[in-house]
Amino acid sequence: MKQENLHICASSDCDCGMTRRDFLRMSALASAGAAAPLLFAGDARAQAFKGDDQPVKIGYLPITDATPLLVAHGRKLFEAQGLKTEAPRLFRSWAQIVEAFVSGQVNVIHLLSPATLWVRYGSKFPAKVVAWNHVNGSGLTVLNEINSVADLGGRTVAIPFWYSIHNILLQKLLAAHKLTVVTRARGAELKKNEVSLVVMAPSEMVSALASKSIAGYIVAEPFNALAETAGVGKILRFSGDVWKNHACCVTFLAERDLAEKPEWSQRVTNAIVNAQLWSRSNQVETAKLLSSSGPNRYTPHQLQPLTKVLAVTDYSDYQKRGIIAHPQWQQRRIDFQPFPFASYTEEMVRALVQTKVEGDNKFLTGLDPKFVARDLVDDRFVRKSIAAAGGPGAFGLPANLLRTETVAV
Repeated sequence: MKQENLHICASSDCDCGMTRRDFLRMSALASAGAAAPLLFAGDARAQAFKGDDQPVKIGYLPITDATPLLVAHGRKLFEAQGLKTEAPRLFRSWAQIVEAFVSGQVNVIHLLSPATLWVRYGSKFPAKVVAWNHVNGSGLTVLNEINSVADLGGRTVAIPFWYSIHNILLQKLLAAHKLTVVTRARGAELKKNEVSLVVMAPSEMVSALASKSIAGYIVAEPFNALAETAGVGKILRFSGDVWKNHACCVTFLAERDLAEKPEWSQRVTNAIVNAQLWSRSNQVETAKLLSSSGPNRYTPHQLQPLTKVLAVTDYSDYQKRGIIAHPQWQQRRIDFQPFPFASYTEEMVRALVQTKVEGDNKFLTGLDPKFVARDLVDDRFVRKSIAAAGGPGAFGLPANLLRTETVAV
């Protein structure tokens, strides 16, 4: 089995796919003319609130990646830290959530790991990763007739966003089976060794699979579980079984808040880390809190698929079907480990350079992985939060908070 380094995250919502229009909207932020008004809006927001009077304004997509933010809100963990909160705002695309964050409409968001690179180095908006939101939590789901990655040759597969761990891991899997990634118009003829990638909103993926307009998709939960429970598709590979305990979405805060409101930033991080600790031990309750039948109706998803993702940790059935290649890793389908390992960020940078994406990715040229690991991530707050919550062991983390990345395609 081929071993190599890799990265990144991702996730999406009922409509969190990145369309061409969304991509152009995000790209517009990179120009000074477009970014300046948004940055000024951020200045106004910073001046309007002083110190810890600034309320926590969450922006999220309704996927399991947002769990820590929503649990922290639902269980009033922010208030327990002495913070004020507003009702979380649900967004339908990554473009929308980035725009809202840059303009100051929201100040605490979860974002795809690679997208944080784009925001900081592509659009040059000063923001940093302060913690991971979760690990694993994604999968490659295919038609029931597909039995191996090789069977995807000559087919179309959907991804939620170009800058995502989904795209990176999928392309690694395809390359390992000597399949070439292309982007072709719907209905275009494909060679047997080609796989056409299309960006699609996760909410459309299950129906697209059911109609066989695509052969599969790789995306965050609970959309893989939704295909399983509906009987229209099956898991071919879990993302965490390719890259051990990989990050997906991360908690992203404006650098201004980190510098000018360090106590506020610490309390926000405390609440999010405490939410992760609670979620690890209260999986069914977490699913109920996130579900459409929950008190806050944070997501449109029913309890069954959310429970399948959050509460089912026995992989025996998947192992019997040969889906789990690395049972010795003893992973959960999704888990919550908040520490942002530098080794992971470094591999993310290397992986993105080698991954096919649409749009201008020149900002990646010349980025030094070790520099990015120091510059993109601020782990001061999460270190304190983890220590206060019981230490690394409480989250299944190594005591020295160091690790070596393990990727097995």
